[in-house]
Amino acid sequence: MNINGVQIDATFAEAFPMRATRVIITAQNMKWAYHAAQAMTGFATSVIACGCEAGIERELDPSETPDGRPGISALIFAMGAKTLAKQVETRAGQCVLTSPTSALFAGLHEGEKMPLGKNLRFFGDGFQISKRINGKRYWRIPVMDGEFLCEDTTYSVKAVGGGNFLILAESQPQALAACEAAIEAMKKVPNVIMPFPGGVVRSGSKVGSKYKALSASTNDAFCPTLKGQTKTDLSPEIESVMEIVIDGLTDEDIKKAMRVGIEAACSLGAQNGIRRISAGNYGGKLGPFLFHLQEIMA
Repeated sequence: MNINGVQIDATFAEAFPMRATRVIITAQNMKWAYHAAQAMTGFATSVIACGCEAGIERELDPSETPDGRPGISALIFAMGAKTLAKQVETRAGQCVLTSPTSALFAGLHEGEKMPLGKNLRFFGDGFQISKRINGKRYWRIPVMDGEFLCEDTTYSVKAVGGGNFLILAESQPQALAACEAAIEAMKKVPNVIMPFPGGVVRSGSKVGSKYKALSASTNDAFCPTLKGQTKTDLSPEIESVMEIVIDGLTDEDIKKAMRVGIEAACSLGAQNGIRRISAGNYGGKLGPFLFHLQEIMA
């Protein structure tokens, strides 16, 4: 398959099951909503070492938030419900509770119930106040700028992590330009995040390593500087490969994001050095979700 001179490899991205939740962070203005959301979703690129994968989903208009203020929707993914609950609690307590003018609400309303403000309330040292509105419990926790309002519980759902595609280009600037175009298009797709810095990862990995302590190591088949030292998957003109990883609430959400992202990357075309679109897979050993590139782009 060929799109605008860019080859779409006959391969698949391999993804795995996760648990996910959505939270809504509001503040006095969008600037401070972003501060809280960026802190809460920081150091959350990969479950390999971060404990969870998280990112900002989109901005919310005041008409879309529970308290009528500017807000941010964020998604957090983990390998299990217990881990997810702990990550959300820790990040909410250290990053949202601490952020001036912030409030925190559930962004999902069905699934498996999990704590949100249920444990954070104890920071109030007995001065916290509970309010029940329309069947939902909220906590008002006294803080030095006023009160921190937080919903008591949220929900987690089954989700999918690790959807991906690779952009192979003639140079590093060309690969990055294609990734930036892809990310801008994918940000418009709901229910997904691209958890790596700016949505892009240059250190794509393979399962396993020559070192026993590591569960993952550099994807040497796609490293341009190793063409003469390993079994490479790169032709001579490819000098840069970058990967976009997608987590989504469903496999269909990931497919939609991959489709618009690949379309955007291919719009730059071979004339701008974009040569191939490929994907990271491990022969079906990593997870049960297989995203075949050519089927998605058909």
